[in-house]
Amino acid sequence: MSENVNLGVLLAILGGIFQGSFALPMKRMERLWHWENSWLIYSIVGLILFPTFLAYLTIPSAADVYGTAPSTAILAVALFGFGWGLGSTLFGLGVSRVGMALGFAIILGITSSFGTLLPLLVLNPSDLYSRRGVLLLISLIMVIGGIILLARAGALRDRARAGREGLSDPGRFKTGLIICLASGVLSPMLNFSFAFGKPLQDAAVTFGARPDLASNAIWAPALAAGFLPNAFYPIYLLSRKNNWSRFMAPGVSVLHWLGAAVMGLLWYGGISLYGVGAGMMGSLGAVLGWPIFMSMNIVMANVLGMLTGEWANAGSRARGYCWIGIAVLIVAIVVVALAGQG
Repeated sequence: MSENVNLGVLLAILGGIFQGSFALPMKRMERLWHWENSWLIYSIVGLILFPTFLAYLTIPSAADVYGTAPSTAILAVALFGFGWGLGSTLFGLGVSRVGMALGFAIILGITSSFGTLLPLLVLNPSDLYSRRGVLLLISLIMVIGGIILLARAGALRDRARAGREGLSDPGRFKTGLIICLASGVLSPMLNFSFAFGKPLQDAAVTFGARPDLASNAIWAPALAAGFLPNAFYPIYLLSRKNNWSRFMAPGVSVLHWLGAAVMGLLWYGGISLYGVGAGMMGSLGAVLGWPIFMSMNIVMANVLGMLTGEWANAGSRARGYCWIGIAVLIVAIVVVALAGQG
């Protein structure tokens, strides 16, 4: 594996750590701010401000890049970004209906598979039958297996805390299952924006951008489109619940606003590092980098959950499943790294 690929893998891992941590500040804001308050500020900062700022900071003549890049490529990037935004919104709705454990298993299992296999099948179909393709398929199976183990751990934890909620109504569960399936199909579309946004990267390099930073030309339009559904739903909730006043409620300090901004910084920092790392992996960056990025995202989220008490009183069996699932995901990352050797 070349030095650039090694560094790319490390950056994808670091990106996953960032994204797996992004929701942590929300735990400190729950008493005075509801989910929709934090999520709206995070969306503005992480999906609009940071991507736009970094695009114009790292892409010389950014306006010319978007003016000369093929309109079909820009449209594809934006449509995939909007699709991801819908998937991100549906994620919360689905999990609230079928339970966290089952929701995560369905959504992340589909996201990991689709996000890796579709770019491989469309952009590099011949690699599917090579040593690299076989190793990637093995790693995907391991990723899905690790997610199932984590889902089982979550089910045991929920049962220890008086059982999973929201599963008693068959109609509610059926609706939730459909929502989870839709979210799983839509959520990997952010990786499709990256995989099919190469004309924007090429245009950015032509105008003087560094190749390892050219992916910022993709994230700005993709996330701007994804911002629309991510902002619409919290705005709807804020209006329906009349929670706009919570932004300035007694006890709210600058730390609440700063915490939501840090969420945006961690989230966009993660996807930006993934883009740089995947770019260093060459033509298969979207295929090699995505399962690494997703796995570390899940690993970090679960480790932080352990450290912040989410698994308190869950029982040793639940924690055992969790650590085994994390170990399987880490081994899957190693298998992806081996696939990078060709």
